[in-house]
Amino acid sequence: MSATASTSAYAGAKDENAAEWLAPKWLNEWHDGLAAKGLNFGATWIGDNITNVSGGTGRGAIHFGRFDLSVDGDLEKLVGWTDGKFYVNALGLYGRGLSRNYIHNLATISEIEALPEARLYNAYFEQGFYNNALNFRIGQQAADVEFFDSQTDDLFINGTFGWPANKANNLPSGGPAPPIAVPGIRVKATLSDQVTVFGAVFNGNAARPGEGDPQLRDNHGLAFRVNDPPWLIGQVRWSYDLDFGRGPLAGNFTPGGWYHTGQFDDQRFTAQGASIADPSGTGIAAKLRGNFGIFAVVEQTLYRPASVTEKGVSASVPGVTAFARIAYSPPDRNLIDLYLDGGIGLSGLVSGRPLDRFGMAVAYMRISNSARNLDRDSQFFAGLPSPVRSNETLIELIYEAHLKPGWLLAPYFQYVFRPSGGIPNPNDPTGLSRIGDAAVFGVTTTLRY
Repeated sequence: MSATASTSAYAGAKDENAAEWLAPKWLNEWHDGLAAKGLNFGATWIGDNITNVSGGTGRGAIHFGRFDLSVDGDLEKLVGWTDGKFYVNALGLYGRGLSRNYIHNLATISEIEALPEARLYNAYFEQGFYNNALNFRIGQQAADVEFFDSQTDDLFINGTFGWPANKANNLPSGGPAPPIAVPGIRVKATLSDQVTVFGAVFNGNAARPGEGDPQLRDNHGLAFRVNDPPWLIGQVRWSYDLDFGRGPLAGNFTPGGWYHTGQFDDQRFTAQGASIADPSGTGIAAKLRGNFGIFAVVEQTLYRPASVTEKGVSASVPGVTAFARIAYSPPDRNLIDLYLDGGIGLSGLVSGRPLDRFGMAVAYMRISNSARNLDRDSQFFAGLPSPVRSNETLIELIYEAHLKPGWLLAPYFQYVFRPSGGIPNPNDPTGLSRIGDAAVFGVTTTLRY
């Protein structure tokens, strides 16, 4: 997982990536004793120090962070319940976000950026059947860990490489992803060593109805809504090996799709067929029934060195891996109709630092044709050459240094082209110039126990 990703559930009695050196011996012994009996407590702190040096709506440096406290239980060890597990975690969020205050872009610069709050995140029960070949997960949960995901994209800091910006901007309240999870049922079926099928149905809105930020409408993660129109998502992961004479190189291909049964605003027209920008009309978007998206993910190992050992920790490092993702949704009811990203991650290639990782990734978010035409309508009715949105594109470079077990330091650079597709700069009273391209430097620190 990346420095910004949540710790995985069911990490086991002794996580070799945990910073046990942070705690006294008696606490480690107490923790390991409980974990051996099936109850595993975890704690993660992630701190982000970011500065915007050019572009955006202002220059500035910000520190914000997240505490993640978790407990997972192996019910077989606890009470003899075969293949039953549970997982609960809560988040403590603090600080001001850079995207929200200085850049105003679609793809949040840091995955942990959120409004300051203490909130419940995951709280679910998991049951396996047939040696866990069939697995059900029921309760409050997020979709970003298993759906439309690859292992390589977990290296990166920008939120779009965790939960892609098209879903975060197209789904009601951003969909079930950090920092808001929702009630749902997820099914995973391992049909063979090569084929795994995932399917889930989630409550279709991550927060209570109303205006304003959805984080304020579900400010403690305790809404537990189940009556909103549902959101369904499914995918099939096909795993394979390529062998060019130097050993197998693992890869996977994952196509999928989703459907939301609720109502969505038309991006250009009112119910009467007039442009939303037409001053003689109602200015209220028409409601369209349902929404959908299709997507695909491919990930491929390009080079894999032998297993390495660092400070007594053995790890089969991935070497060089690459990923690419694509998604499409209809333009009449979505802000982003086409989404593309991809990147490459390298690890085990630095002498003396076999667990360090380096990565580069790019993401592209195309503003839908309906939304662009609405901008042109606004130009026409206002008689002013105001900006017309096109796309937001970003690039990220990151180096993740493993200083000690459970202690990561990750300096990174991001450059955002046309924040929010090129919306007008709120600092320009004429409304004729767009927000400038933003250059961002940051350092993320992670401590995981």
